[in-house]
Order: sequence, then structure tokens, then C-alpha cells
Amino acid sequence: MTDPRTTVVIITHDRRDELLRTLDRTVRLPERLPVIVVDNASTDGTAEAVTRCHPDVTLLTPGANLGAVGRNLAVRHARTPYVAFCDDDSWWEPGSPARAADLLDRHERLAAVTARILVEPGGREDPIVAELRDSPVRGPDWLPGPALGSFLAAATVMRRDAFFAAGGFNERLWLGGEEELLATDLATLGWWLAYVSDLTVHHAPSKARDSTQRRIDGLRNTLWFCWLRRPVGPALRRTLHLARTVPRDRASARAFAAAAAGLPWVLRERRVVPPSVEARLRALSKAQRESTARRYVG
Repeated sequence: MTDPRTTVVIITHDRRDELLRTLDRTVRLPERLPVIVVDNASTDGTAEAVTRCHPDVTLLTPGANLGAVGRNLAVRHARTPYVAFCDDDSWWEPGSPARAADLLDRHERLAAVTARILVEPGGREDPIVAELRDSPVRGPDWLPGPALGSFLAAATVMRRDAFFAAGGFNERLWLGGEEELLATDLATLGWWLAYVSDLTVHHAPSKARDSTQRRIDGLRNTLWFCWLRRPVGPALRRTLHLARTVPRDRASARAFAAAAAGLPWVLRERRVVPPSVEARLRALSKAQRESTARRYVG
């Protein structure tokens, strides 16, 4: 039976084969969920392949690579209260979207639930799972799992109304750690995020990725986030820590230069979070410094 509560949202760029594998699995989910794919200006025949192989999938072709903002476009087209994000190289385990929707039905201040991630082939837990499971963020007792300070867009079911209330993904961040700003804006509005271990997403990491550019964008976005939302002291400490610990190479220099170039708009749009939200961000500081799953290398 079709579950009318959730739409699967996928963004893709030049990963036709990985996307088709993901769609093959997604359309066979027992929930029979509607699926929206945003093709971010692929040049490998992705759009034609989706139209041919999966005519029931809604395909959006904005004509440019929107990065994470492609998800905003998809969520606007969705007609369900919840959206299940995944990437073109990841897919939801049968039953998990329905269980996630049940939790969101049950808890009205829960904005999103993030699933356990199993890396394929082999089905081993992604290293980030331990950090989600051991999150130091303190949340209310009613949460269905550990409270989170951020989420992973490749493995999260989110409340559509909350997504729009917080403004969706910021177009300037484009892609690479873009979730942190949205998560913090959700927290500022009083929403909660949780990790739920009995939800599962499978991830078969694509080899079609530019790890160096991803590092540049991720580091730039982390710096921008700090100065967009955190008080001066914590933002300065995080900046100095990154300057000391990231590789001393051209990619890091480019990331810091890009962050500096964006300083005018960052200062213009800076909104410091309230103390309760800053307390959550401070709780994550130690985990961020010691993380082996999130490193600015590559």
C-alpha cells in the first residue's frame, strides 16, 4: 500500500548508473513512496535514463547545478508532510521510511530523524554512526533517540513544514556540510533532531567525486557557519583551531580565501543563536575536534 506521508528526494549530478541503482531499490520499497529526482545539470544522460527507466519518478531539471539547493526545489514540489532525503548513491531500507513517519506523527516538535548508515558492499557501519549514537547534545525525554546538533541529508526524514520554516538549504553554501546551518536554524525555532538506530540507510560511496573540491567547500562552509551563527568567542576559537589543524596545502588556502571573500555577506546576514542553542553547539565542540569521520582531508 502507498504511504501518503513521505516523498523520497534525491539530487544527482553525473552519476547515472548509481542513481539508477538507487531508484531500482527505492521504487520497490513496500511503502511505494513518490520519488522526486533533481538532476543538477548532468552531462552523462542521467535525465534521459530516468525518463526511460523510471517514468513514474518526478524528474526536475533546473538547467544548472544547484548543489544542495536542488533539494529545496524538490521539497517545494512534494505534496506529503515528510520528505526522505537520500543521495544518488544511497537508499532506504524497506520499512524505515514508514517507521520514521510514525515517529514524526507521534512527536510534533521533532523536525527530523536520522538513520543508521551501513556502507556497502559489506554492510558495515559508517564511522559517523558512533558519533550520532553517542551525541553529547542533551534533549527532552520524549525524543525517540539521542538528540543531534545536525543531521546527514543522505539519511534523514524531515518534516516539510519545519524545513520551510527554517529556510531550507542556503544557496551560498551550495554543497558540503550544508546541513549544519539548517539544523541550527531549526533548533533556534524550537525544533529537535534525533538519531534513531532502527532506521537504516545503505550507502555505496560513489567513486565519481572530487574529494579535494569537497574538502574546500566543506571547510569554507564550516567557517561561514561559525561566523553566521555563533558568538565571536566560539567562532574565533573554531577558526583558529581549523587554521592549526587542517593540512597546510593549496586546498586549505583556497578554502580560507573563499571564506574570507564571503565575509561581507556573512556579516550582513549574521544572526547569533540564543544561549540555549549555543549550549548545544558547545556540547559538540569536543566531538568535532576529535572526530575521525569528519576530517578536512582529501
